[in-house]
Amino acid sequence: MTRPSRIPVWREVEASPRPTESHERLQTVVVGGGPVGLSVALDLGRRGHRVVLLNRLACIAAGSKAICFAKRTLDIWDRMGVGEAMMEKGVVWNVGKVFWGDSPEPIYQFDMLPVKDQKRPGFINLQQYYAEDRLLAAIAGLPNVEIRWGHTVVALEQDAASARLDVETEQGRYSVEADWVVACDGSRSPVRTMMGLDFEGRVFEDNFLIADIRLKQERPAERWFWFDPPFNPGWSALMHKQPDDVWRLDFQLGWNIDREACLKPENVERFVRAMLGQDIEFTGEWYSVYTFQCRRMARFVHNRVIFAGDSAHLVSPFGARGCNGGVADADNLVWKLDLILRGEAPAALLETYNYEAIVTADENILNSSRSTDFLTPKTAVSRAFRDAVLELAQDHAFARPFVNSGRLSTAVSYPESPLNTPDEPDSAFAGICPGSPTLDAPTASGWLLDALGDDFTLLTRSWSGEVPEGVRHLPIETLGDPAGLIAERYDLQPGSAYLIRPDQYVAARWRKPDANAVVTALARAKGLN
Repeated sequence: MTRPSRIPVWREVEASPRPTESHERLQTVVVGGGPVGLSVALDLGRRGHRVVLLNRLACIAAGSKAICFAKRTLDIWDRMGVGEAMMEKGVVWNVGKVFWGDSPEPIYQFDMLPVKDQKRPGFINLQQYYAEDRLLAAIAGLPNVEIRWGHTVVALEQDAASARLDVETEQGRYSVEADWVVACDGSRSPVRTMMGLDFEGRVFEDNFLIADIRLKQERPAERWFWFDPPFNPGWSALMHKQPDDVWRLDFQLGWNIDREACLKPENVERFVRAMLGQDIEFTGEWYSVYTFQCRRMARFVHNRVIFAGDSAHLVSPFGARGCNGGVADADNLVWKLDLILRGEAPAALLETYNYEAIVTADENILNSSRSTDFLTPKTAVSRAFRDAVLELAQDHAFARPFVNSGRLSTAVSYPESPLNTPDEPDSAFAGICPGSPTLDAPTASGWLLDALGDDFTLLTRSWSGEVPEGVRHLPIETLGDPAGLIAERYDLQPGSAYLIRPDQYVAARWRKPDANAVVTALARAKGLN
């Protein structure tokens, strides 16, 4: 029971004992101990709720998993108090370069942090097990959050009031009745299977080899992508730097392959040496072959069971939208579930999680599908189009946006969210629209996103109206705006105000709001009207 066979282990953990009672009544159960489940548990725990997380493994798994964590994810983890720990270990990068054919020079490069003067970079690279380790360290400081290692959910049923789980341990079974279950149990989600649910979408007829190798060599911390390189002719390849002198190499293989043969060390070594040089010295960390999938569930909320992360949606790895999209799910869900658990919002507020998380998933699936189609053209016409774009991109800036080596993960906006309050007529804002994520900027002593925190916040300039209960007032005069970037980025003219949600999305904005306008927008953002 400790862990399934063939799971690569980064660190063993002692299996948790079975509870003394054969039946428990709990408020919230999280199933799955990856970055998404741990983020849900941490954020709920920080808000004062009792959380039990069930993890079928009694280890932190190693292997070829997520490594690229986007700025939005770092901003979310900053709000949870773990962003700095991720940054201390991660490899920072902002620049990506795209190569074509045998040219040693990139046909173009891009910057993943086009808006400067923000606390966090466009991306860090960090092995998933390090991310999980840092989330676990933060959870260890919360006595109201319990991680149960080696506890496997084997049955589930629910009614209108609660969900009941049967859980298997080394000491035998027990049952749990919970108000809410958050299923973060991965792409092969047992919870989803137990409920008779499945994915909809596309499986692409292509395979890629991941080779994580340890290599002592000075190379820039950049994302390098090749189309039709001489070391993998007709296909594509990718290279990323990770901590501890580990590099991730991806090689496109095609569809009809012998997966077992591809994973033999001698065959992987052939790819590595062709890319990096025949005399290169390296050791293999982990090899795997994956197939592209872009699929999701039709709904993420099923009565008392809520799906998040890979259990709800799958995308291809190019673009780093999988784990980043899952952490965005956690960010979107927890503040809503917090209000429901406190009795400050109706359970129907979860329908807005279903809506907004599906908007995010669909945006990620759309971009991942387009990337995959560009990377793996299936007809002579589509390949001719792709190659023409690559050729034009070498000398013509207009063609570069069409080069698609993986549209990398960025925050998704919800312009049609039912939680948004529309702008007043003729308000003529040039700032950040309702339904969009806030943008960082320096303050007198730090950063705006840190100051926003995780409550409903009213960000104002030269405004002295009445602030409703349950809203924190944050005047930029108090913050300080030394570079004028807060006023500029939010178009905060004197008298203007923004209502910011607990997940740091804009709920409403006004030129000269009164207390009634703020109260009405707050109620709308809580799903009360």
